[in-house]
Order: sequence, then structure tokens, then C-alpha cells
Amino acid sequence: MEEWIVFRVLSLVFTWPVLTAMVVGILLGILVGALPGLTATMGVALLIPLTIGMDPAPAILMLMAIYGAAIYGGSIPAILLHTPGTPAAAATALDGYPLALQGKAASTLCVVTLTSTIGGLISGFALLLLAPPLSVWALKFGPPEYFLLACFGLTALASLASGSMLKGLIAGAFGLLLGSVGVDIMTGFARYHFGLVVLIGGLPLIPVLIGLFALSEVLMISETAHDKKPSSLFVKGWGILSALSDIIKDKMNVLRSSIIGIIVGVLPGTGADIASWIAYGEARRFSKHPERFGKGAIGGVIASEVANNAATAATMVPALTLGIPGGAAAAVILGALLIQGLRPGRELFTVHAEMTYTVMVGFIFAKIFMGIIGLLIVPHMAHITRVPRGIVAPLVVALCVVGSFAIAYQMYDVWIMLIFGLLGYLMRKFGFPPAATVLGLILGPIAELGLRQSLVLGEGALLAYFFGRPISVVLMALIIISLLLPLIRRKRIGQSSEPGIGAIIE
Repeated sequence: MEEWIVFRVLSLVFTWPVLTAMVVGILLGILVGALPGLTATMGVALLIPLTIGMDPAPAILMLMAIYGAAIYGGSIPAILLHTPGTPAAAATALDGYPLALQGKAASTLCVVTLTSTIGGLISGFALLLLAPPLSVWALKFGPPEYFLLACFGLTALASLASGSMLKGLIAGAFGLLLGSVGVDIMTGFARYHFGLVVLIGGLPLIPVLIGLFALSEVLMISETAHDKKPSSLFVKGWGILSALSDIIKDKMNVLRSSIIGIIVGVLPGTGADIASWIAYGEARRFSKHPERFGKGAIGGVIASEVANNAATAATMVPALTLGIPGGAAAAVILGALLIQGLRPGRELFTVHAEMTYTVMVGFIFAKIFMGIIGLLIVPHMAHITRVPRGIVAPLVVALCVVGSFAIAYQMYDVWIMLIFGLLGYLMRKFGFPPAATVLGLILGPIAELGLRQSLVLGEGALLAYFFGRPISVVLMALIIISLLLPLIRRKRIGQSSEPGIGAIIE
């Protein structure tokens, strides 16, 4: 930016309309994210009418603040109630909830607040400084790259099983099967709907997530509702020093997850939920104690929250420069931009440069304000874990029903949630990880579409087509490395730190 634009933008960011838009967006975003079923995209869409009469800069900035804060807010019920507020917080629940039960709710919430702020700031600077080059690079991603990217994420399937690797793979394969329900994008043929019209559109992700994670957890804790309150009863203070110490010790995880979040966020059609799963899998892969993941590893929480927040502003990179949104929420914000009479492309960075840079710089300050507000409310949020299980269980069930129904206002979603809640309970009882099923459900359709389009484009020479694309070669190398790392670690340490072939045989 030229020097005059810098001073002008900063003066605009600190005007009352812009500051008010930021704070209102942050508070509404945290509230939307903390309520299961109300996704970040839904929150942005519901509040677009409020921005119609506003100036473009505060209007777009408020919507972006809602988006970023909702991704952070989704981690609150994920940690305290094992109920992901948004799909992007599903990976956070794997280790966040066990940490809360260990009496570390406050420090874990502090970690989430700080890492969400860090990831959001990195994403904001990426949007500000790297928008044009990153958007051009994202255009080079075609069907082969999306297929390989999905495969790269699926390499984490086995690692999501705390016991048998075979059970992790079975749960993941079941998720891939669920992802094939609905209309075939290539042929238009409806698959596996069993004559039910509601299944033609596929399984709704939010009710499935709520059932597998939240309702199944309620069924599990109901077995021991008469027991004593969890150790988190003794939560005291902020735990901010402990949180800072955890983040500093795991700085490489923060850096790696930030890069993953930005790259995945820039790619159209992906988003924060996929970024969090990929970062979680890589954090476990590089960890010296991978066996702790799923049982209360702070590294898993850090990876998930840094990545999903790093993906927020990154999804706006192709949206602002090329008109290609990186995710669903970015698509809604792009619609709001068009309502304001602004078209994505070169004009946003020339004719409307003042407004565009005000939004991008304002997003950075919005993330700072979000971190401050989050730290102020952490001690109050942690008190939720003091409530006895006998009271928490029916409240969570009510949230599950309301959250599922609020998506499309139809009972079908509630029935889906109930079915997958029972299924998740049975999976937990028999040692099958629900997280692996969710990962397969999310990445399966992306992998299938990418592979089938690649088969058409490759004209029978699939391998030659893949090896003729440099990005595909890099992704294939990453997949091979990720599969070999456990074997290398086993050889170096002298003992298997991850389930091996013996676990498969068992």
C-alpha cells in the first residue's frame, strides 16, 4: 500500500462506525458459534439484511468479524460439553473435552483463545499481503490436486483410533460410504437414498456431527450420572500463564498449522473444518507422544484451532481477487459485497482500494479484540463444567434437538441426529472412533469427485496425468512421507509409538 493509503486506512479503522461493527460482529459471532447448529455461514447469512443500509467498509467487516468469531466460538461447547458449535470445532472436541474433565477447562479455553487469535492474525496478514499471488496459485489446483489433498487428509484415519488401527480404518471407510449418499455429481443419479426423498440431497453434516459427538457423549455420561462431579469442579482462575507456556513449547505446531490453514483456506470449496482435520492429523504425526491424542493432548487443540482460524481470512483471498469464494461463508460475504455494488477483481484494489484495505486491516484488529474479549469471559465459561452431569445431560440433549432443527426447520434433521447419536454411542462402546467417520464423510466426496474428473481428463493415462502436474507430485510425496513417518519413528525409537501391523491383525 502507498503511504497515504496506510494513514487513511488506519484513520478509518478507528472510527466509531467501524469499531462498533467489529465489536458487534465479534459478540454475535461468538454467540452463534457457541450454539450448536448455528454455523458461521448461517450467522453471516442471517445478518446480511442488517448491513444493507450501512457503508461498505463497516458492513463487510462486521460480516467477516462474525465469521472469524463464530469459528472461535464453536470451540467453547466443544471443550466444555463435547458438543462442537461448528463443524470446524469437531477436531477440537477430541482433546479439549478430556482436558476439561481433567480440571483444565480454564487453561484449555485460554489456549484456544490465544491460538485462535494467532491463527486469525496470521490469516489476516496473509489476506493483506499475499492476496494476489496466493489467489493465482490457487487457480492451479485442479481435480488431481483436490483428490490428492483429500487423500492427504485421509492418511490421518488410522491415527484417530486410540486402540486398534483396524477399527480406525473401518470407521473411516464407513464415513466414506456415508459421503456417497445422495446425487452423483458426475451423472446426476441418486445413490443410496432407499426411496427417501430427503436422502437425495445427501446426509446433512451438522446433525451428523451433533449426533456422533454430542448425543453419543450424553448417552455415555448418563451411564455414570450418579458419580461424583468431574475434577473440573476445582477449576480456578484463567490459567493464562499455563496456556502461554503450552503454546510456546509447541511453536512448531503453531507454525505448521498456520501454513496448513492458509493453504487449505485459499483453495475453493474447502474451508476451516477440513483445515482443522488435516492440521490435527499432522500434529499427531509429528508429536513425540502420539498416543496421548484423543485423551487430552493440548497439541491437538492447538493444531485444530490455529488451522481453522488461519483459514478464515484466507477463504476471502480468491473471493476478493477472482470472485471465487474459498468456502461457504466466504460465498455469503461475496454476495454481501455485490449487494453493496462492489465487484471482486482489480477494481477492489485500485478504485475501491481504501474500502478494501480498511476491511483487511480491520479484520486484523478484530482478531485482537476477539482475543481480549475471549480472555475476559474465560473464567465465566469454565464454570459450566461445575454443573453436575445429571443436569448437564438433559440440557445438552435439548441443545442437540434445537440445534439440529434450526438448520432447515424440519424434523428430518432431528431424526438424523438421533440415529447418529445412537450409532456414535455404539461406536464408542466397541472402540470405533466417531472422528474417523466424520473425516471420511467430509473428505470422501472431495476425493471421489477429484478422482472421477481426473479419470476423464487423463483419458486413460491417469498416472501420466498426475505426474505431469508439479503440484500433484508434491502432494503425492507428502502422502508417502506421512505414511512412512510412523515406520521411521518406530525404527528410531526402537518401539512402535503408533499401532502397527500387529494391531491390524488383531
